[in-house]
Amino acid sequence: MVALLDGAPVGGKALRALALVNYGHFTTMRVDGEGRVRGLGLHLERLERDCRAVLGAALDPGRVRREVAAAVRGEAGAVVARVTVFDPELGVGEPERPARPRVLVTTRAAGAGEPGPLRVRSCVFAREAPSVKHVGLFGALHQRRAARLAGFDDALFTGPDGLVSEGPTWNAGFVAEDGTVVWPRAEALPGVTSALLRRDVPHEAAPVRVGERRLVAAFATNAAVGVRPIASVDGRELDAAHPVLERLRAAYGAVRAESLT
Repeated sequence: MVALLDGAPVGGKALRALALVNYGHFTTMRVDGEGRVRGLGLHLERLERDCRAVLGAALDPGRVRREVAAAVRGEAGAVVARVTVFDPELGVGEPERPARPRVLVTTRAAGAGEPGPLRVRSCVFAREAPSVKHVGLFGALHQRRAARLAGFDDALFTGPDGLVSEGPTWNAGFVAEDGTVVWPRAEALPGVTSALLRRDVPHEAAPVRVGERRLVAAFATNAAVGVRPIASVDGRELDAAHPVLERLRAAYGAVRAESLT
């Protein structure tokens, strides 16, 4: 694992600040063995947008590209790179002071092969500032932990009205009986993988309730795994081998990756 802050090995002081204050934002991208990323432009746009929202400061996307490229240089295979933007000097006592964005790039090996279908449990939960990919993961991971302790693979968030929004670290999509891809119309993180699929796969956005009979398949999307089938929601079985899911995986695989350099 590599951990570089502004291109240099990160020190304990900065990591302590990130751990104790926990204020910042990030994006996670899969980098192939050639230094290319699907949706790289969207990841950079997210970082710029969220830096303004979280830190009130501008972020140079060229700087981010260079630092991610440096972090993955020499890797033989695909890695998952996380870019976290924060200011170690921004404390609990004066969060309003002008921030100076620092860029932390960490890497881990990408998983081999396709992960199996998810069996999820729905729960009423909404992330704070759902349009921002911020580092405040306690609530989402608490729900994931609770779901796993109950025998499921993950959680699926809904509002008090029962409308589906997203998963802890992924966007949710569904397939209707007629083969239409349906994205839930609800407050959720605008994911890069889901955005790429919306460009290339016909779809509709509509309110989705858990257990709707017209929805026969479901899937999770994020940059680390692409498209992952959901086998069941609250014990209701779904078609994890639906042909539309394979078309979605093929469409995502066909997206041209962008070079970091």
